[in-house]
Amino acid sequence: MRFDILTLFPAMFTGPLTESIIKRAIQRELIEINIHNIRDFATDRHRTTDDYPFGGGAGMVMKVEPLARCTEAVLAAASAPTPVVLLTPSGAVFTQHHARTWATQPRLTLVCGHYEGVDERYIERYVTDQISIGDFVLTGGELAAMVVVDAVSRLVPEVITADSLAAESHDAGLLEYPHYTRPAVWEERAVPEVLLSGHHANIEQWRHEQQLRRTFERRPDLLEQAELSAQDRELLRRWGWQG
Repeated sequence: MRFDILTLFPAMFTGPLTESIIKRAIQRELIEINIHNIRDFATDRHRTTDDYPFGGGAGMVMKVEPLARCTEAVLAAASAPTPVVLLTPSGAVFTQHHARTWATQPRLTLVCGHYEGVDERYIERYVTDQISIGDFVLTGGELAAMVVVDAVSRLVPEVITADSLAAESHDAGLLEYPHYTRPAVWEERAVPEVLLSGHHANIEQWRHEQQLRRTFERRPDLLEQAELSAQDRELLRRWGWQG
């Protein structure tokens, strides 16, 4: 899978996308990441990529021309259609559903917004999706783009073993169950006995119940869309769920 990232600050991506699982995925040629400097597509000697907003107001707006030229260069090199995703605080909140969907695509183009925003004409012409990683404002879209690359990359086949992806947070709409490892007792805190029993059916049942409880306690909003059995609903109602 290929990622194209359009940014004003390419150096920000050195480190986060060159370590750990992402680094190994690149070395194994499972993913490819290309960073494009939007300033390289400005035509004046100052490499201007922003200007004052029409109508007045604070801050600057990213200019349409350099962005358009940069995007056209990326699209011209594409052998397959690519979603063009603008990272912006005014976008839809990024979810595991987005990550799963984009992980099936051969390419994904991420545009890092900055300043007060991007000229709306660019959005109307090129952008297929507008995404935010949460209800807060960052100084730019670069950190959000890194989050999206990480979340999508780990779902690309063979980047992570399938077993490691099973039953994790947001799988089937639930949060992940708690994990334990050696030692079995630490500061008088013991690992739940069921995990030491070797009884796989009981362990799976315990883990599923922990997923339900953790989701109910921390993110009850997720339960409205989760895949719940009649037994799940009965158990949740015993804990006070009103769904």
